[in-house]
Amino acid sequence: MLEQLLIFTRGGLILWTCKEIGNALKGSPIDTLIRSCLLEERSGAASYNYDAPGAAYTLKWTFHNELGLVFVAVYQRILHLLYVDDLLAMVKREFSKIYDPKHTVYNDFDDVFRQLRKEAEARAEEMKKSKQAAQPTNNNANKKQGQVQKSGLQGGNKKKSSGGSGNDGGDGDKSDGRKKENGHVNGNHVTNDELPTMAVVNSKGNGSTDGGAFDVNKLQKLRAKGGKKTDTAINKITKPEPKKKTKKNRVWDDSPAESKLDFTDPVSENGHENIPVVAMDEGESMMDKEEIVSSESETEEEEETGSRSGVETKKKGWFSSLFQSIAGKANLDKADLEPALKALKDRLMTKNVAEEIAEKLCESVAASLEGKKLASFTRISSIVQAAMEEALVRILTPRRSIDILREVHAAKEQEKPYVVVFVGVNGVGKSTNLAKVAYWLLQHNVKVMMAACDTFRSGAVEQLRTHARRLQIPIFEKGYEKDPAIVAKEAIQEATRNGSDVVLVDTAGRMQDNEPLMRALSKLIYLNNPDLVLFVGEALVGNDAVDQLSKFNQKLADLATSSNPRLIDGILLTKFDTIDDKVGAALSMVYISGAPVMFVGCGQSYTDLKKLNVKSIVKTLLK
Repeated sequence: MLEQLLIFTRGGLILWTCKEIGNALKGSPIDTLIRSCLLEERSGAASYNYDAPGAAYTLKWTFHNELGLVFVAVYQRILHLLYVDDLLAMVKREFSKIYDPKHTVYNDFDDVFRQLRKEAEARAEEMKKSKQAAQPTNNNANKKQGQVQKSGLQGGNKKKSSGGSGNDGGDGDKSDGRKKENGHVNGNHVTNDELPTMAVVNSKGNGSTDGGAFDVNKLQKLRAKGGKKTDTAINKITKPEPKKKTKKNRVWDDSPAESKLDFTDPVSENGHENIPVVAMDEGESMMDKEEIVSSESETEEEEETGSRSGVETKKKGWFSSLFQSIAGKANLDKADLEPALKALKDRLMTKNVAEEIAEKLCESVAASLEGKKLASFTRISSIVQAAMEEALVRILTPRRSIDILREVHAAKEQEKPYVVVFVGVNGVGKSTNLAKVAYWLLQHNVKVMMAACDTFRSGAVEQLRTHARRLQIPIFEKGYEKDPAIVAKEAIQEATRNGSDVVLVDTAGRMQDNEPLMRALSKLIYLNNPDLVLFVGEALVGNDAVDQLSKFNQKLADLATSSNPRLIDGILLTKFDTIDDKVGAALSMVYISGAPVMFVGCGQSYTDLKKLNVKSIVKTLLK
């Protein structure tokens, strides 16, 4: 049963709802659809599933781009209504006839919708009956075919059992013996009527021994071989193994030998306690500098696109292109948009955007342009490029505030530290960029403390200790082979006692498919409830960005013990200075997770951390 059907403008004004249905929807499926699907350029999808406490809805929609209308149908997911697409198309056609931008109330449409719904349900019922009527005929045909095959097999069996030409006489006897053995081995008593048919399957004259029943004699031979192997293996195991000589650590001079190579005590590498180091001052962080996008490159780009389009129009034929640009086109359809969208998709993929993301973006742009009227003196390629530019800016622009300094001061007023957890796969630069964030916070007079929760990788604690010593900030560590969740919890308690404003938690790198490590990370996040979970990812990745982020979020959701799991809140892109114009990873990561890019690492010094310039990224992607 249809739960709700709404018609509203792109500006959010509801023009009509079905009063007959009038079911109160649980949760807010329409708001969620707009926020996480339509505004995120995912409108090219066929449907959207919404889960609410006590209900599971499926939402389908269609657009009238020329009038700027959206038609949305909501129904229970378990029902699988077949007539919804047809009903939406009919409602769109009929409502567009009576739509007037000056009117906001359409009570007369109730009768029209009632009639359209009956037609759609009747059509769906007829299709269902026709499918059901077609199924018995197909079943009868299959049964007849099976009977013919069975009779053919039986006929062949009779010939074979009577000792016909083509097989040796001994073959039939062997096959009979096999079947009898097979019957006793499997615990089934095989009748005489079944034996000939089974013998034919196993006989050599049939032509294919692989597809038939298994040969028991072969099985017994294999078992015998296996038994011999196991006997020899047992004999080998029983033999006493010679003891291996372990290499002892060399002792230089008369110094006592080290009991354990663990340098996680709060001493330096030379063994001296707390060597005083001058705090690093490499200048102002790039986070506080505004990046200026030059306008010269934009004008050059426009000239290039103009010359490119000039060549295209010459190829098309000057008269047809001139007439179309002057007169305009009635309504754009998929065939008109396809060449421009294909070129745009290829361009995005050359900039390292994941193929799946590029395809979805093009589908969304096509859905937003289909049915629009092409104005005079405009090209389809320029309209598609403008629509894609708007979509990219909308995706990359953060939907919430990413001002960490303000959030730090808000947490300080509540007398608790602001906790940031850095997560990601191996080797992306979590510890290095954690130190860059710490340096930026120190420049804003924020008291920072590091928490060494990477208790898995050798040298991780020493690496973080070196950064802490250079930056002259405290570090909380417990060595290796400890529970990182407990270490983080104790670090937060220590920061509360010492009056630290921010705790930066370093975690071990882990692949997205490593469930034990992902479970440990989920426990750390659940136990400590950090204010910000930052995913650290390389700007070099292409299609793997989608897999990494989607699986990280999925694992955090699946392994969480609470009903409202914490997912990734923001992204830190590293190695951004090594990719030239291949900036597509930023788009792929933001699109798949919905989390904004909060930091961009662009070098090896502490100052090489900056904000993401959305205009620059969009310009590079479409260049």
